[in-house]
Amino acid sequence: MKILIATEKPFAPEAVKQMGEIIENAGHQLLLLEKYTDKNDLLNAVQAADAMIVRSDIVDKEVLDAAKNLKIVVRAGAGYDNVDTATATANGVCVMNTPGQNSNAVAEMVFGMLLYLTRSAFDGTIGSELKGKKLGLHAFGNIGKLTAKIANGFGMEVFAFSPSLARNPERGKEFGVTAVQTPEELYEKSDIVSLHMPKNDHTKESVNYNLLSKLPQNGIVINTARKEVVNEADLLRIMSERPKFKYGTDIQLSAHNEATEKFGRRYLASIKKCGAQTAEANINAGLAAASQIVRFFAEGDETFRVNPR
Repeated sequence: MKILIATEKPFAPEAVKQMGEIIENAGHQLLLLEKYTDKNDLLNAVQAADAMIVRSDIVDKEVLDAAKNLKIVVRAGAGYDNVDTATATANGVCVMNTPGQNSNAVAEMVFGMLLYLTRSAFDGTIGSELKGKKLGLHAFGNIGKLTAKIANGFGMEVFAFSPSLARNPERGKEFGVTAVQTPEELYEKSDIVSLHMPKNDHTKESVNYNLLSKLPQNGIVINTARKEVVNEADLLRIMSERPKFKYGTDIQLSAHNEATEKFGRRYLASIKKCGAQTAEANINAGLAAASQIVRFFAEGDETFRVNPR
């Protein structure tokens, strides 16, 4: 089988090397498309592919229709909203993700952003400590659980909301987490909220003025999930109304320039999404993706399938 790694934002070289070894040792052929800037390059490359590994690359209907031999796409990461799963199902293509492989990198980034925001951007002026603060985790998957563990080390009090956790609050105890029953309760109890939910019809713009207003005047929101889960107009409104409110994000706002000008260091945004941009996460997610494809062809293993058959 011809297995294409198609990444506008490449894996670390060591990850590509090891992925190639997994693929070729299983008797398959590695195809590589890195740092492409024209979608036509991707459309041409997928025509020969039986399988494809991507990161944040857009795999839409046009790409899937061009890939006549394609049998599986693996998104190296947890979120997979960059893949048109409906068209994939219609075309008989299995879509998988690699849950948990990037989680530690993203969880660590939460605290990098928090330290920057709470310590006044390290400019020498008075900041505040994380110890004793109340952290709310909006969603409680792999990243949320690791974030909770790190927060315990800082001496923070941790709350979390997810529908499954609300149904079974005991699950939070091993992570030092108090489960709450509603998002509203989470924001009311927290000084800081970290967002970890996927983007879907239920979560889109769900972090709105009603929720944000329940945080204290100097509340902080950290978003390492997806831009679309936050109602941007409501966020800009709350930051305008509350001169000590802060927002850190791994995904720049659409109004990035306006936010930078108006809010200065109260608004922190990475240049491009980089929560999973560590050598370790690159290797973990890449090797998982390559191994899943090998098992798919050898055994029909669809353990991490995310689209309907």
